[in-house]
Amino acid sequence: MSVDNEKELDLFITDLNGNLRGKRMPASALNKIMEEGVKLPRSVVGVDFWGDDVLDNGLVFETGDSDGVCMPVQKEPVSVPWAESPRSQLMATMFNPDGSRFLADPRQVLASVVDRFKALGLTPVVATELEFYLMDAESEETQRPKPPVLVEGHGRRLAETDCYSIDEMDGLASFFAEVRATCELQGVPADTIISELGPGQFEINLNHVDDPMLAGDQAIMFKRLVRGIARKHNYSATFMAKPYADKSGNGFHVHFSLLNEQGENVFDNGGEEGTDVLMHAVAGLMQTMPESMLAFAPHLNSYRRFMVGAHAPTCASWGYENRTVAIRIPESPPVARRIEHRVSGADANPYLVLATILAGALYGIENKLMPPESVEGDAYSEDVDPELALPNKWDDAIKLFSRSKILKAYMGEEFVHVFTAAKRQELQKLHAQISDIEYESYLGFL
Repeated sequence: MSVDNEKELDLFITDLNGNLRGKRMPASALNKIMEEGVKLPRSVVGVDFWGDDVLDNGLVFETGDSDGVCMPVQKEPVSVPWAESPRSQLMATMFNPDGSRFLADPRQVLASVVDRFKALGLTPVVATELEFYLMDAESEETQRPKPPVLVEGHGRRLAETDCYSIDEMDGLASFFAEVRATCELQGVPADTIISELGPGQFEINLNHVDDPMLAGDQAIMFKRLVRGIARKHNYSATFMAKPYADKSGNGFHVHFSLLNEQGENVFDNGGEEGTDVLMHAVAGLMQTMPESMLAFAPHLNSYRRFMVGAHAPTCASWGYENRTVAIRIPESPPVARRIEHRVSGADANPYLVLATILAGALYGIENKLMPPESVEGDAYSEDVDPELALPNKWDDAIKLFSRSKILKAYMGEEFVHVFTAAKRQELQKLHAQISDIEYESYLGFL
């Protein structure tokens, strides 16, 4: 694809929070960038959500805040059609100066987990489903969510749940048309568009690919283009886990299967139940799920999704064709037997979500674990094994993640240390703030 008319180029990596960090450069620098990459401080991947250095992560003063080298992961730039002036973009990943992987970079964390599958002759096949809310443009200014107006033939503001509504999508037809066109332009394999449970909430599924790093790239690009096109159409879009206290949260479901070197699905035994390898993967996911929650729910707001009856799992459970469990085995032809992981929020970093899911599955496969009985019916009404209960508080999730021997073994001690240091700093910052409800409740009464 030609980007000859574009004068500027954005090169960016993804930090541990899923935020994009990089540089905007003249497009004329492209050849040099493709050959040499771009230098950024390695500490950039571990900054907190607001972009402040995290001094406890070991990447700042201890290293002299040394640079890493960000190398493009795309063969050529892609256009950014929502930009006011002609611009293109390149995604990158960070290496150490000696060319080795920088294993606090979330994409490199995922790559290291995928390499362990390759050593076993296995290739993960991954598909993602991301939910988001489309809101009125003033939501960004007021910092409060406000449902959008259906401008095309309706003129009404969305206020109620209208799940699977075609009318909602008709009223936003030009927005979705540009989203789909931009996905095609940027190589993001968008498939089904669904109106979800909240006012202005939608889900767009991305088709499966046999390269988890590419799936992560596509999810990052998708989130960026949805927000950019929303602003172009005088809307705002958010992947925040729970923008409305009394409405459905934004989830991030992941489907995956595993192919052997002959291209056969190792979860498929010709029947509905699946193979022992499938059961091993399910068991590994369940055992590691409580300590993995920080990757699936990385922010304070993330934990507002996890309430009984809110369509987000509260314990590590599994079942066949059951949407109340954390790990669902969807009904499908045997050749398409797969796992649907239903825990993560759309606010999470796609690379880390994929890496953590695959690490848990691999742990189960390598240790030949077997899961408990599958859940039939309402998983929320089941008696919960305390060891399988998911943490519903941010600080508890941070503690479990930081202590996990399994995650350190499969994802790297450096990554676990840098990520938890960022989360602890964010927690401290938010605890230092006095909320509006505290003033409204206590000021003048105590």
